[in-house]
Amino acid sequence: MSDEGDVANDAASDGGDAEESRESGGRTAVVTRPQRPTGKRSRQRTAEADDDASDDVESAKEDRAKKAPTAKRAKKPKKAGDRRANPFAFVFNYIKQVVAEMRKVIWPNRKQMLTYTSVVLAFLAFMVALVGLADLGLTKLVLLVFG
Repeated sequence: MSDEGDVANDAASDGGDAEESRESGGRTAVVTRPQRPTGKRSRQRTAEADDDASDDVESAKEDRAKKAPTAKRAKKPKKAGDRRANPFAFVFNYIKQVVAEMRKVIWPNRKQMLTYTSVVLAFLAFMVALVGLADLGLTKLVLLVFG
């Protein structure tokens, strides 16, 4: 038998014979990828915060249940579109978010930028010539018909 057949059989097994596969020399492949920013850090932090928050919410509900008769009503939270927010804080937060997004951008190097610019200029020249010729042709046609 070949090694490929053993690996295929190991992959097809249901995992119930874990000790047998160890004894027979089964191998597992570990796929690693290069680390690069994916923008998922904020989602991971949010998920962790949600887990912590759910624990805090449960304990807070228990505390409120104990204090329910004597507790006062809590103030309503501010709406997201509330106009009384500090405009300086809004601008600061906006600029901070813009800078964070700009750091995620993969900027082209000089050679790529020259290539992209030349492609755009060539396409632009082609389209100007195409529209100019169509305009000239239609002008001659209109003068011929009505002229």
